[in-house]
Amino acid sequence: MTLRLAMWSGPRNISTAMMRAWENRADCVVVDEPFYACYLNTSGVRHPMHDDVVASQSTNWQEVADDLTDSPCDAAVFYQKHMTHHMLPDVNLAWTRKLTHCFLIRDPFEVVRSYRQKRESVTPDDIGIVRQAALYAELTQLTGQDIPVIDARQVLMNPRAVLEALCTVLGISFTETMLHWPAGRRASDGVWAPHWYQAVEQSTGFAAYEPRDSVLSPEDAAVAEASLASYTKLKGHLLV
Repeated sequence: MTLRLAMWSGPRNISTAMMRAWENRADCVVVDEPFYACYLNTSGVRHPMHDDVVASQSTNWQEVADDLTDSPCDAAVFYQKHMTHHMLPDVNLAWTRKLTHCFLIRDPFEVVRSYRQKRESVTPDDIGIVRQAALYAELTQLTGQDIPVIDARQVLMNPRAVLEALCTVLGISFTETMLHWPAGRRASDGVWAPHWYQAVEQSTGFAAYEPRDSVLSPEDAAVAEASLASYTKLKGHLLV
């Protein structure tokens, strides 16, 4: 039986590097942000490469959900990279009962700093951390799963330990191939990769964690502060 693993993250949170790690397993296939077009089409939010994104995927959330849960899959693991802010109020989450879930979190000050390198402004909704905490509570209630949470900083500091622990709790074997992968773009990458994925395309593994200056403008700091309580709540469920 295929393990259909939904990894819930926000942007600028090593989520694409994490997708690389899973895709490098011989027994795994991945999908990159399958609800992105639904989110843009429904919300009216304008993102870089907006029209390309909307044209590249179904904008019907039920079609996407059905594909994620019921489509044939020969791989042992079907890894799904999800952005929490893509789950808008009109999406009925009943389909998530068919998946196994994990949450990937990151300090909001680090997220905002990274996000602002790609876009001219940022709001709490853009980085999805408040939605992430709410979604964690919703999915826990819906699925009954004790959902593991991993932190980007811990992954970068010791990827082997975190991924070994995660694989153990998921009931699958850890493999060394999760720690290193070939550089370059993947056919599985979303059409938005040219705007967002330059760094990960050059990577061959998880970069070592480096503390960086997180001094933000007052406006950007306010966004991080607005997300801090939600991040702290999620940290209470850390796997390691």
